[in-house]
Amino acid sequence: MKLLHVGIVCSSEENADKFYAGLLGLEKMVPKELPAQTANAIFGIASPMKMINYLGNAVRIEIFVGAGGPAKQGHVDHVCFEIEEIEAFLQKCREENIEIIQVPRNDYTVTFIKDFDGNLFEIKGKS
Repeated sequence: MKLLHVGIVCSSEENADKFYAGLLGLEKMVPKELPAQTANAIFGIASPMKMINYLGNAVRIEIFVGAGGPAKQGHVDHVCFEIEEIEAFLQKCREENIEIIQVPRNDYTVTFIKDFDGNLFEIKGKS
């Protein structure tokens, strides 16, 4: 099995650009529109939706702009990224005012960040 992409909701293209292109360094592709009929059949949203793909080496994130608003509180869905230099990455997050959540667990620390819409990302150092 191979993961092809992850779909995430963002409230604005600006938020998506700042986080996915700016912070994560992914390449922004040309935005497309998902027609209302298709969006309704798949997601139960009866309006057209802007879709933007951000690509990296082995990563494709499909952003749906404004589709249902920001992420809900108390959710557990998240994406996990392996980062080469985790401390440098976390410093960049601090500089960009990205929320960092670090929780000690046994003999290691679990690290998550949130994008500007509250979507969760687990961050792990390269083993």
